[in-house]
Parts: sequence; structure tokens; C-alpha cells
Amino acid sequence: MIPAALQFPLLRGHAPPLHRQLYLRIREAILAGQLPPGVRLPATRVLAADLGISRGTVDQAYGQLLAEGFLLSRAAAGTVVHPELASRLVSPRAGHASAAGIRPTSAAPSEPAPPRPFQLGLPALDAFPRKLWARLAGHRARALSLSGLGYPDPAGHRPLREAIVRHLALFRGIHCAADQVFITSGFQGALALAIRTMLRPGDPVWMEDPGYFRASGALRLAGARLTPAPVDHNGLRVDEAMRRAPDARMAYCTPSHHAPLGVALSLPRRLELLDWAERNQAWIVEDDYDGEFRYDGPPLPALRSLDRAGRVLYVGSFSKTLFPGLRLGYLVAPPSESSRLAQACDLLCPAPSILDQATAADFLSQGHFARHIKRMRALYAGRRAALAAALQAECGERLRLDGQLVGLQLTAWLPDGDDDRAAAARLNARGLAGQPLSSFCLEGGHRPALLLGFANVPAEQAPILARRLREALDAR
Repeated sequence: MIPAALQFPLLRGHAPPLHRQLYLRIREAILAGQLPPGVRLPATRVLAADLGISRGTVDQAYGQLLAEGFLLSRAAAGTVVHPELASRLVSPRAGHASAAGIRPTSAAPSEPAPPRPFQLGLPALDAFPRKLWARLAGHRARALSLSGLGYPDPAGHRPLREAIVRHLALFRGIHCAADQVFITSGFQGALALAIRTMLRPGDPVWMEDPGYFRASGALRLAGARLTPAPVDHNGLRVDEAMRRAPDARMAYCTPSHHAPLGVALSLPRRLELLDWAERNQAWIVEDDYDGEFRYDGPPLPALRSLDRAGRVLYVGSFSKTLFPGLRLGYLVAPPSESSRLAQACDLLCPAPSILDQATAADFLSQGHFARHIKRMRALYAGRRAALAAALQAECGERLRLDGQLVGLQLTAWLPDGDDDRAAAARLNARGLAGQPLSSFCLEGGHRPALLLGFANVPAEQAPILARRLREALDAR
């Protein structure tokens, strides 16, 4: 029987090669205690048949692990995890302490491990046009001038800023000038720029509850006093947030697609939020989380498109629309704050690699980006439907899926009284991902749920992965 730690999908046609993916998975399982010292590994023929790969691929992975001392060959007795590792590995309990479903590691591998099924925050990496991107990047590298080797504009590559202006006007209803756009290192860079420029330590900030944990973590690190702002089926409850902290300096929200519940902020509440910000001279950080991916109609206009008082700082990134390894994000500032943010970029957080920015600019301006988004919407709609149907067939009443046709994840509600952190840990132990809703909450009392990414779950794999998820939930 194949151990659960080795039951995982391999990414075809992607780096790292198949033997490297298998090597990394076995190595990590040993370091995390999922494959304890002395345990016998499947024969190469058996594992190759189970994973649908060649025996030579398994031989390569086993050979590397034998050479590094992770495995020991015992001739007729087979291949086992080296028994002498017993006193040097972390315990399985420590290895699985992360209740949020983040895979623990005791030693960082030389290459990132392939994504696990249901992992959040990833687009369909298998569907990205890598050859096209490589061609554009190669052209940019070859055309790099002598002046291009110097210090670039800290606010960002001008053609990319202009391309973002055109994209936002066409698809997000935002009209701005290139001087209001600042290129950053991903979403976190854009949020950090807004926090550093607009907040002082001790300032009160509204934070959606539940809400994106990286945003709340960054705000806490900056010394902000977070006020939980409850979220219901119409989005952030502005009235309750005003009751709790009427003098807040900033509000963080995800109005087009709430992270993590997927609801949209209703128009009355959008207007109420903008009115509060104008009256109190407060700032709104609009994180356009997954705003491009809506499957029952066109994407909703951004909150920024309704802002007439200049109180919204709009944050976007290319992590979900292109790929997260690019680490490109951007912040659109109100006109009144452009010079202050330009100074902050110059002194604290200049834009990232000019080659990456120039390649992204070509990708947008040549029309590839719009075509890619259109293809991805169709692909994600199919993958979402396939996974939802498979989960319904396997789990029945055990899971109740939400009806939000937007974003790159499903919210799977557990029965009342279940522990979603424990459920996520059981998924993690079987090589699956997924986050507990409670890890996004500032206050208790929320119903238990699992957040499951579907972007990297091909439709044909959905039934198999749904069965593995059900088996993980049933395990006690």
C-alpha cells in the first residue's frame, strides 16, 4: 500500500522535473515525520505505477535520497528511511503544528515544492503561457540599453504604469494618470507603501472580520490598532465599524470579492463607506482581491471608481492574473497624495526589476493580458464546477458549498461544532492543502469552514481529489 504522504499529483510539463518533484516530496515527508525512520518505501515499480510515471523516474529520486543519506537500501528487504535519523528529526506532532494548513518544513529545499491540491493564492500555473512570456522577456533582455543598466524610476517603469492606467479604465472603471500609479513588489509591497505613508503607530484601523491575515499582520506590525469590522452577505458592516471606532484613520477592505468569504460589498454600503471616509478625512485601502475573476457576469467596478473625494488607495497585483513568482503589484493613489508616495518610493521602497516590469508592460500593451484573463475565466469556471460537483458527490451533507461564482477558491462549510483547524490539519497530513476559516478571524464565534483553492485542480482530477479530501475528513 502506498503511504498517504506519497499520494500527491505531479505537475506535468513543468519545472522542476518529475524526479525532482518526487525527491522533494519524499525528503519533506521524512523531515516532517510523515515517513518515520525505518519505514519501508514502496518498490520503484509499485510507486511508478501508482503515480503514473516511469520506473526510471522513481529510481532517480530514490538514488538522490540514498546518496544524501535519507534512505537506506537493504537489498531484498527493500528501501527504508534511514533508521539513524530517529534522534535527529522533528517529531510528527511538531511537524504538523500549523493548523492553518501551511506545509511545515525542517529544512528549506533548494527548489520550491510543487503546489498541493486546494492550495490558496495560486492561479493555474499549468495554463500560463510561459513560452510567450519567455519570448517577451528575452527580447527585453537583448534590447536593454546602456542607460537601462542604471537606476530606474523608483515609482516604476513608465510604460507599465501607462499600461495599467489603460487596463484599469477599460476593466475596473478607474480613471487615473500614470503619475498616480506606483509599481511595488507584489500586494505586500503596495500595502506596505500605503501603511508607511498614511498611518502613524497607534492609529485605529478597521479590518474586515474575517479578513486577509497577511493584511491584518502587516497592519499590526506597523503598530495600528485593529478594530474588527464584521462581514455579512452584503460585505463589511459599515454601521457596526463606525459604532466600534468612529475615529478610525483607515479602513482595509476587499469590496469586489471579499477575502475569504467571496461576497461583494453592496452599493449602499460602498456609498456609506465612502461618505464616512470623506467626513472623517480617513483613508480606504481597497484590495482588489480576485476582482478579475467573476463567472456569472462581468467583473464589478472597483470601489475606487465611485470615489469623488480622493480617499481610496487602490491596491492590485499580478500574482493571481499572471503568476506570484513575478512579485509585481501596484498602488493607485489619490491625486493629492501622489507626490508624498513618490517620495516614499524613492526613499523606502523603489520598484522591482526593470526587466520584469518591461516584460509585463509588453504583455499588457500587446493585448496578451486581456486574452489571458478571458481564457482563465473560462478555465476557472470549468474547474470550479468540476470540483464543486465532485465534492458534492463525495461529501454530501458533510460539506455545504457557497454559491459565490467569483474568485479562485470555494468555501466549504462544515457542520456546526466541527473544528476547522483540526480538519485542515488532517488534510495537510495527507498531502492536501486548504485553510480553516478561523485562521482569518479576529474574533471568535464564526461557523467552521474550509477554504479550498481550485485554480490548480484540473477537472479530470477533481473526483480523485474530492475522494482524498473526504477520506482525510473521515480520519480521526
